[in-house]
Amino acid sequence: MPTIISIDTSSDIASVAVLHKGNVWADSREGFSSHSLSVLPMLQSLLEAEKLTMQDCDALAFGCGPGSFTGLRTACGIVQGMAFGLGLPVIPVTTLEAMAESCRQKTGSQHVVPLLDARMHEIYWAEYAYENGAWRAIIEPQLSPIADIHLKEEGGVFCGNGLKAYPDELKDTVSGSSQFPGIFPDAASIATLAASRFRQGKTVPVEQVQLLYLRNKVALKTAERMALKEKAHA
Repeated sequence: MPTIISIDTSSDIASVAVLHKGNVWADSREGFSSHSLSVLPMLQSLLEAEKLTMQDCDALAFGCGPGSFTGLRTACGIVQGMAFGLGLPVIPVTTLEAMAESCRQKTGSQHVVPLLDARMHEIYWAEYAYENGAWRAIIEPQLSPIADIHLKEEGGVFCGNGLKAYPDELKDTVSGSSQFPGIFPDAASIATLAASRFRQGKTVPVEQVQLLYLRNKVALKTAERMALKEKAHA
């Protein structure tokens, strides 16, 4: 088994994890504004607790998106700096797949639809099926208005903070399905997924790391924000 450090700062919760000899140790902190300050101290504490150093690691993994623009850049920057310094490969993991994996670990669900609040009355979402020990994307990660969420297969469970952010708008979409709103992208699930990819040789040189933003426009003008508010209350 490889030893992997993983980081996620794509949402309001920053998390770090260390996978070593098949076990995962993780820590997390809430508070988006402190992500850049909390990640490295949390990681150092985990490594010290397990009597490991960064030089003991085989690869670095992180949540590459979708998610908060600033948060994704924070995790990517930290991982790139460590990878350059240590000469390690990187394993980017989609945050929505990490949510699906977390949901599977906690509930046993093998058909999962993660819903991550993208603000502006939009949702980051995908549809996944767990088959032969890996996730298959039935629908690849999307950024959509809530009304445009249409699944290809029935029987999936829903997870993520989108369920809390837009309960009324999602009511018809999730009706009759199990819902787990407390699941976020997390470093522990990212580490688990990254270990499998490491064994398959699916790593990325640090200079080729890319983020999955989905939203090209990250800021709206005042008039556009007002138009969205009026539409939401129409």
